[in-house]
Amino acid sequence: MTGRTLRLRRLRRLTPGRGEDGAGRAGRRGAAKVVAPKVVALGGGMGLSASLAALRRITGELTAVVTVADDGGSSGRLREELSVLPPGDLRKALAALCGDDDWGQTWARVIQHRFQSKGDLHGHAVGNLLIVALWEQLGDPVQALDLVGKLLGAQGRVLPMSAVPLELQALVKGHDPARPDEVDTVRGQATVALTPGEVLSVQVVPGDPPAVPEAVAAVLDADWVVLGPGSWFSSVIPHLLVPELLDALVATKARKVLSLNLAPQPGETEGFSPQRHLEVLARHAPKLALDVVLADEAAVPDRESLADAAKRFGAAVELAPVARQDGSPKHDPELLAAAYDRIFRMHGRIGPWR
Repeated sequence: MTGRTLRLRRLRRLTPGRGEDGAGRAGRRGAAKVVAPKVVALGGGMGLSASLAALRRITGELTAVVTVADDGGSSGRLREELSVLPPGDLRKALAALCGDDDWGQTWARVIQHRFQSKGDLHGHAVGNLLIVALWEQLGDPVQALDLVGKLLGAQGRVLPMSAVPLELQALVKGHDPARPDEVDTVRGQATVALTPGEVLSVQVVPGDPPAVPEAVAAVLDADWVVLGPGSWFSSVIPHLLVPELLDALVATKARKVLSLNLAPQPGETEGFSPQRHLEVLARHAPKLALDVVLADEAAVPDRESLADAAKRFGAAVELAPVARQDGSPKHDPELLAAAYDRIFRMHGRIGPWR
């Protein structure tokens, strides 16, 4: 038995409210209260933010587990200068969890505000500076993020997926248009996200990064785990490259839903079909099983091929209108919330939250 397996078992024993039947707090004898499903959402950037904005409408038991490989913009500058985790995707997740009242929306705007100047502050987001300041004050990334969430009145918890900043590396065919058949290594999340050519695979450096224990515990304790939407190679797949987190995703008794993007992303998934996204995911995590693949009905030209790709994960396909009506490739939080709610009710165990 490996040390990682032992740590995973220890975390499962320490997870609060999870009985042997996997029913969580809902399975306690005599429980009569209506309890919201415990949901963990994994991703980064605007894709995760869209998912969180939807999920907070249907559950108060919500945890975001966020990638920490960003090396561009304000996050990249702070990471390089102060040797800290990149705060940007964590900030976006916290903003997405802010409530719709005046307090929540005011703070969401404040932490997303970027300074415009001719000096060193130019381009820095207020929330990035706040998060990093608390990291330096408290010396504990998780405690600091919990404190920021408390200040904002965030409707959920935000956790980094790993305790160390990661570098993303990709094997890209045709990165140099003059050499279309050659494979190059492209380094850095910001570069990978916009790379020309075909991304074949990604890895993180260091190759065996430590997972944040609270993130592993949340996955093991969840009723549902949501992966995606988001930049496929730079925000979604990196979670599967943290060994302890992948072990938890494989071992958890939670149901799992994969939320697909509305359109391929220029650069890293240019020309990808919905089913191609699943094929790439399977190559990076062949042991991962899913319960549901959610896609916008207008973004799936070949439903049979998507269903076949989903079957390899043991998953059913749910098609629903989840895009904004303005034609932009962005999720509508109300429509996405309705889709998640229907999936939780139709595909979940008969839980006490219904």
